[in-house]
Amino acid sequence: MEESLSFWSLISNAGIVVQAVMLILFSASMASWAMIVQRVRYFSAANKAANAFEDEFWSGVDLAQLYRTPTDEENRSGMEVIFRAGFQEYTRLKQQSSADPDAVMEGCQRAMRVALSKEEERLDEHLPFLASVGSTSPYVGLFGTVWGIMNSFRSLANMQQATIATVAPGISEALVATAIGLFAAIPAVMAYNRFAARSDSMLKRYQTFSDEFSSILHRQAHAKGQ
Repeated sequence: MEESLSFWSLISNAGIVVQAVMLILFSASMASWAMIVQRVRYFSAANKAANAFEDEFWSGVDLAQLYRTPTDEENRSGMEVIFRAGFQEYTRLKQQSSADPDAVMEGCQRAMRVALSKEEERLDEHLPFLASVGSTSPYVGLFGTVWGIMNSFRSLANMQQATIATVAPGISEALVATAIGLFAAIPAVMAYNRFAARSDSMLKRYQTFSDEFSSILHRQAHAKGQ
C-alpha cells in the first residue's frame, strides 16, 4: 500500500485530465522559476550599474565628456540611458542657431520621458506572467482535484461495497493537483510582490535623476541663452 500511494505513483496513476493539469502547473512553475532567477540577476545588475553611474555623474565630470565615454549599450543602466537620451537631444537642439531655451528643454524632457517609459517596460518584464501564475494556479489545481474526486466517486457506483482503501488512492491522486498548484502559485506571488516593489523603487530613482538632470540642463540652456 505504501508503494501504491507514493508521490510518483499517484501522478502516474492519475487520470489523463488530472495529469494534463499537473503538467500545465509544473510547466508554469518551471517557467516562473526561470523568470524569477532572471529578474533577480537583472535587478541586481541594474542597481549596481545605477550606483556606478550616479557616482560618476555627481563626481563633477564634464557632461559632454561623460556622454562621449564609450560604454556597452547592453550593460547601460537606466540612468545612463536617460542621461544619453536627454543630453543627445540637448546637444542637437543647441546646435540650431535659433534654438529657444524653453524649446530645447521641452525636447530634452520629451526624450527623457520616452527613455524612462522604455526603462519601465524593462523593469516590469515578466511580472504579468508571475502575477498570472500566482493568481490562477490554485484554481487550475483545484479544477484537477475536483475532476479527480468526481471520477473517484463515479467509479464507486460500480462497487457493491466502498471502503477507505478503495477511495483513498483516487482522492490522493486528485489532491496532488492542488498541491502542485500551490507549489506553483506561492513562489510566483512572493516573487511578483518583491519585484513589483523593486521596480517601483528603481523607477522612482530614475524619475528623480531625470528631474535633477533636467534642472542642470535648464540652468545651462538659459545661461547660454542669455
